[in-house]
Amino acid sequence: MSTSQKNEGLGTYFVVYFLVLAIAGMQVIIAYENIDPSQMVLRMLSLAIIQAGLAVMFFMHMKTEKRSLLLTLVPVTVFVLLMMNMIWSDSYRILGGAPFAKYLGQ
Repeated sequence: MSTSQKNEGLGTYFVVYFLVLAIAGMQVIIAYENIDPSQMVLRMLSLAIIQAGLAVMFFMHMKTEKRSLLLTLVPVTVFVLLMMNMIWSDSYRILGGAPFAKYLGQ
């Protein structure tokens, strides 16, 4: 954490907290709307990104950290998520074994 933190006061945290609650309420409203699923995913994902950004910047105090920490964490996080995406297909092997294995034995 940076030693040159500026004291923001409790009011800022209450404002951010109520913004996060308002975004959560908007997500509930969107969930009950009768819209196209792709449109719903787009709206929910954009609200979730905004909500996560607020939480990280204020409640995890990333706003007051050095820029180099942010420039290190973002690429590493993206890399980890991409690598997690590479193993999703392996989870299907639990259900039915290796794909097309029944055709290899013939």
